[in-house]
Amino acid sequence: MDSVIQHEVIMVTSVFPAFLFATLNYMIILFCNLTLILTIVLNKSLHQPMYLILLNLPMYDLIGSSALFPQLIKEILRNSGIMQYSACVAQAFFIHIYAAGTVFNLSAMAYDRYIAICYPLQYSTVMTNAHIMRIITIVWMSCLVLIAVLFFLLLRLPRCRSEMTHIYCDNPSLLTLVCADTTINNIYGLLIVALSQLVANGIVLYTYLRILIACFRSKRSDTKAKALQTCATHLIVFLLLECLGLFTIISYRLSNVSPHFRRFMGLSTLIFPPTLNPIIYGLKTKEIREKCSLIFLKSNNF
Repeated sequence: MDSVIQHEVIMVTSVFPAFLFATLNYMIILFCNLTLILTIVLNKSLHQPMYLILLNLPMYDLIGSSALFPQLIKEILRNSGIMQYSACVAQAFFIHIYAAGTVFNLSAMAYDRYIAICYPLQYSTVMTNAHIMRIITIVWMSCLVLIAVLFFLLLRLPRCRSEMTHIYCDNPSLLTLVCADTTINNIYGLLIVALSQLVANGIVLYTYLRILIACFRSKRSDTKAKALQTCATHLIVFLLLECLGLFTIISYRLSNVSPHFRRFMGLSTLIFPPTLNPIIYGLKTKEIREKCSLIFLKSNNF
């Protein structure tokens, strides 16, 4: 029989506003991300390396939001303060897949822009379909392996507590239920955070420094403006996720941080990027914006 864990209940007066906010937010995330996916999939002109790598970003956003919101809405409606442990572990696993996948995918997108802007003549020979598939496969497999090991280390430990301060689940909150030595878990957790941050920030910092140098050396103002606009869009998305993610990670390591602030930062990481990513790319990327408009115009004509 599946065991249960207890979490904080919501005040009766806050149930309806919380339900309304969660439901509307999830619907917006579904609509925006599915629109972005369908726009890229249905338009052959967008079947280019940049957009094929970008296609994975709304997929990760949907994984993270779908891990959070359906369970969250269910808990808000029931407001029993009880969640099945297996459901909690599954939710945490997919939330971590979302977080790691998004960071690695944004790094892959930075690499693509670096090749496109710094080596435009070699772009078509370097960024072949086979190379794109290798990049996408490496990103997905890296996430799955790293997170699978993280949860293998967690599930091998016995539990002696059943209360959590969060209304959603992640690895640090599940570790608070454990009554054994978690040193290996903490070391591995810090290791993959450090590794992912080192790789992601290193790639983004190097590629965008090279892109900026190439742009300022370029004599064509239209090429420079388009390159800088693309890079600015990418950096906004990357910095948003990095800031929210790092604040959340740091808050778990500081014992004097308010549980409410920690919960707010964790939820912000799962709410704002999946909501804003498709909107930012849809509005800032001319090709996607134009194709989206065509899709809606065609649907209105039927």
